[in-house]
Amino acid sequence: MPDSSGFLGEKRMRNNVIFKINPEKIDSKKIKIAARSIRQGKLVAFPTETVYGLGSDVFNARAVLKIFKIKGRPGNDPLIVHISEKETLFNLAKEIPEEAMKLIDEFWPGPLTVVLKKSNIVPDIVTAGLDTVAIRMPKNSIALNLIKFAGTPVAAPSANLFGRPSPTCAQHVIDDLTGKVDIILDGGRTEIGLESTVIDMTRRPLEFYVLAELQ
Repeated sequence: MPDSSGFLGEKRMRNNVIFKINPEKIDSKKIKIAARSIRQGKLVAFPTETVYGLGSDVFNARAVLKIFKIKGRPGNDPLIVHISEKETLFNLAKEIPEEAMKLIDEFWPGPLTVVLKKSNIVPDIVTAGLDTVAIRMPKNSIALNLIKFAGTPVAAPSANLFGRPSPTCAQHVIDDLTGKVDIILDGGRTEIGLESTVIDMTRRPLEFYVLAELQ
């Protein structure tokens, strides 16, 4: 049960702020509040077309560490970096093979994650010390606007306790993470409800697999 209601129609539940957002009619004021929280090192749960993610500023190591602690996620399990513009890819990846760009041009935004050699600006905590980084551009207007207004790529595993089923609606996030997340963006049920396909572009032959990418 919500404790109270406030401005912009948000609900508060045990220190969580929950914004109900229509993905067909984005409320920029709510998104910008959540984006500011990301920039301040806070955590925001948000919908993608696959499942709900628990996001932080990818360049804020302390914020990323909070994700691991809150979820109970092993530190050797790297996170996926979410972007809102293809151009950001060139800052995060050291090299982008031609075949990777062909796939990106065909399937982004969408449920496709590409694994590439990471650039030095990506913190090791995000990639679990690996020299690769997993990147995708979600096909969800709420997610894309959040990342855009935050002005930074967003590291995001799924918004649930590690090992629990992936959350496909805001209530699933509330059930697992009440009191642990600063803002929850409730955009309704996710379109796909399954994790994205992952292609490791650093291996030959290429490896295709389905990963619990927001796990």
